[in-house]
Order: sequence, then C-alpha cells, then structure tokens
Amino acid sequence: MTERRTCPPAPGALEEYAARFDGLFLNLAQRRGFREYLTGLLAPRDRNKTLTCLAGAEPVLGAGLPSVQRLQYFLSESRWDSEQVNTRRLELVQTDPALAPHEAGVLVIDDSGDRKDGTATTHVGRQWLGRLGKTDNGVVTVTTVWTDGRVYYPLHAQPYTPAHHFTRGRADPGFRTKPQIAAALAARGKELGFACRAVVADCAYSVSDDWYLALREAQLPYVVHLKPHRGTWAPADQPHTPIDAAHALAWQDADHPGDWAPVERHFRGGHTETWWAADARLGGWQPHGPCRLVVATTDPATLPEKATWYLATNHHPNAPHATASGHPPADLAEIVRLYGLRPWIEQSYKQIKDELGWADFQVRSDTAIRHHQTLVNCAFTFCWDQWFAPPGPLDTTAPDPCPDNRPERGHHHTPPALLAQGLTGRPLLAHPGHHPAQMVASLDRPGPATRTPGPPRHGHRRQTP
Repeated sequence: MTERRTCPPAPGALEEYAARFDGLFLNLAQRRGFREYLTGLLAPRDRNKTLTCLAGAEPVLGAGLPSVQRLQYFLSESRWDSEQVNTRRLELVQTDPALAPHEAGVLVIDDSGDRKDGTATTHVGRQWLGRLGKTDNGVVTVTTVWTDGRVYYPLHAQPYTPAHHFTRGRADPGFRTKPQIAAALAARGKELGFACRAVVADCAYSVSDDWYLALREAQLPYVVHLKPHRGTWAPADQPHTPIDAAHALAWQDADHPGDWAPVERHFRGGHTETWWAADARLGGWQPHGPCRLVVATTDPATLPEKATWYLATNHHPNAPHATASGHPPADLAEIVRLYGLRPWIEQSYKQIKDELGWADFQVRSDTAIRHHQTLVNCAFTFCWDQWFAPPGPLDTTAPDPCPDNRPERGHHHTPPALLAQGLTGRPLLAHPGHHPAQMVASLDRPGPATRTPGPPRHGHRRQTP
C-alpha cells in the first residue's frame, strides 16, 4: 500500500480540526476539498457564499475556473458520506468537556425553509417558509439542536420532500411528514448519546399524533407548545381549548394568585423576569394523567398572546407519577425553563444562515444539498472549538488569503462592511491564522452584511449607488 499524499494545510487552527476527518475521505482531492470548503464558509461574508465566493473567484465570470470546478465536483459528484462526517463531528463534540451534552440540556426540533427558484432542485416545492413568513417556492429542512442555554449546536438535518415528488403523493410508502422526520432525528440523537431533559418543539408539531407516538416509543420526554385555540373533545360544561383552560384557573392578583405560582426566569444577559405558571385541565390533559398541560404567562389576568405559553408535556410534577412514566419529576419552574431554551435554535439559524451560508448552495441533487449542510454544521462546530480553545501564539506559517498583488474578490473600489472588520490592516479578508478567536467571536454578534451593488435591471427602476 502506498503512503498517502500530503494535503495542503488549511489556514491556522482549521488544519488541526480538519485533520480529524481525514480518515473519512478516500483521496487527496476530497481532503483538500474539505479544507477549501470550510475555509470559504468561515471567511468574512461580503456576498452570498456560492461556489465562486468560496473559491475566491469573481462571480459568474469565474465559474469556469479550476478552483471553482474542483469545489463543484467535491460537493456534487465526489463519493464521501455526509452521515459519516456528521457522526465524526458529533463524536468530537462529545469528547470536548466544554461542549459535551448532559442531562440538563434539551433537544430542540424545528424546520426552516429557504426560497429556491424553479422545479429542478430536489425537495423543492411550494410550501410554508418560516424564514419568509409566507408560502413560496423553496426547500425546507428539519433540524435538531442541542442546548443548555450556555452552548448550542446542530445535531442532524434532513430536507423534507413534498408529497408531489412521490408517485402516490402522501400515500406513498416513502413519504414522511415533518413531524415524522423530526421524531426520527430526535431518536437518532439519543442513540448517539446526546442526553436531554426533554425534546422541545413549537406548535407546528403539537398536532401530529405520529410525533407523540414516536417519542413515546423512543422513551423521550417532551415539552411542546399547543395552539391556544385548537379545540379538543370535552364535556359541554368544561373548557375545550387551551386558552379556555387557562381562563378557568383562579386568579385575583399577585398577593392572591389562586391556582398560579410565581416562576423566576433567568436570562443569559443577567436580567430576570417573574412569570406565572399553573397546571390546567383540558380533556385528557391532567396534572397526574399521561399528558400534562402547563400554562405560563407574564399576566394571568389578560394572558397576552406573545407572552403566554400553553405547554403539553409528559413530565409529571411528583415522584410517584414520574416513576411510572420513566422520566424524572419536573415542577412548574422546570417546565418553563425547558421551553425557555427553544429560542436558541433560532439563534443558531442566524449564524448558520446569515454568516455561514446555509441557504447559498447552488446545487440541485439531494447528495449535494446534504453535503453542503453537513459542511456548514462542521464550520459551526469549529467556531465553538475555537471559542473554548486557549489563546496561543500567532500562526505565521498559514498562507495569507489576501496577497497584495490582487484583490480578494472582484474589483471593489469601496470595500463593504465585513464580518472580520477591524482585524486586518487592509479592507479585505482577515488572516484566519492570526485571528481565529476574534473571527469566531464575530459570529456571535452578526450585523447586517452589505452586498456589492448589481447592475440596474430594466423595468425595476433600480439605481446603482
């Protein structure tokens, strides 16, 4: 057997991280492509991170350059397994004391859509896109994130395939709904050792019986938000919706709270808020039944729409019932804490989508889309790896991505605002080997990224500044 050829190193600390994946790639071209793709994703963002951008080439005109075509092949045609790469990434997370999962964290489920034109892209279809807040043509991906409020990172991602892609539509054996995909991803996270106090989801998943059954089979506890006006069967003289059940709870004022109990919420910024929580009764949801309904709000008298949660959970309030269910007991404060961690998946979306280019892919096949999403998650995890890494000496051996003899991309006369602004003496890319920690810190406080103005478009009355 011949010795493996040496791969050109990635800039700075990225080489040590990328080398941990070398055993999963078959040849030098794959190892080099992995490093080049991650380097492009982590570079400051001055335009969409398409393949030309990742390769440092000029948009459109540079699409045929060897460096761009090499990345295109690595993403679309190269035979490397994205599941194996993602599993290795999660193994590295588990061995890092600063990132390792523990029983107090939660596994958050959500789906996010990104607009895509045309009909040739796999998984594309006209569907609800949460990022845009409307129904449009795009690709939706179901994702899971583990968080304890201190750290947060993606576990798995799987694109949702609309029913019209299948011969028999929703009746096709291969079709899977978003809740079914989400439950399978949650179970996979548990199998890989990512312990959690509960699986947390918003109201989009509360209407699926398949989701509840799948979590029950996987013996996973859950806390899910219910739609306040979604009706359920109950006797005529009893509440029929979660909001009716909340109004049926006794409340006079803070000194005479009746059925409500104060709950102190602690936020990462250091401030606290006093909420009120109570166990409610609605149909089969009972404090000591198989499923429990908890209402949490800032004002029990008015139940403000944007500050009231109606939470269904199989966590029980005391030890005897918790022993029967197999999950540790959870009081009202614990239920509120668990669901309060759900917004961290939205925070991860900001960095994955706005800074690392999750939705910027220009490929059509399922394999290429999964490859891209896996590489973005690897870049995200590298950011945490550097965040907790102790400071070290500057790496003077890393190649400078901005040589003086040419601009980094295009022909900018007035440089746009960059992610790493202030880290370099020239208005181009910061040297990643010099400032990895500062570049990662910038990801935690993303700002609006300006783009290079395009040419005027006929009929749109757009003027170039």
